[in-house]
Amino acid sequence: MSRARVWQKLAVGTLLALIVLCVAWELWLAPLRPGGSWLVLKAVPLLLPLRGLLHGRRYTSQWTSMFILLWFTEGVMRGWADRGLSQQLAWLEVLLTVLLFVAVNMHARLTRPSLQG
Repeated sequence: MSRARVWQKLAVGTLLALIVLCVAWELWLAPLRPGGSWLVLKAVPLLLPLRGLLHGRRYTSQWTSMFILLWFTEGVMRGWADRGLSQQLAWLEVLLTVLLFVAVNMHARLTRPSLQG
């Protein structure tokens, strides 16, 4: 398996983990309101890069590296502001976004045209 494929798989895995985290966090684990929160909808935009990452598209990796910074920012802010389980989930979100950022950047770097020919 090529190094680019390994980074692609890591990107897909961390994106899926981030989607699961966002849904579980806002519906069951530590929602803003008892019974769930509309903030669960923050997981929906994370579906946008999924198909491109599954197919190993370099362009998707490139724009995902900027796109994911929104969730990184939310994680940092809630990591400082929240307490208890919500704070721990926020720092987990930060970790997942950093892993995703590194994975998509490495995938984009290893699939650049100058390395292909």
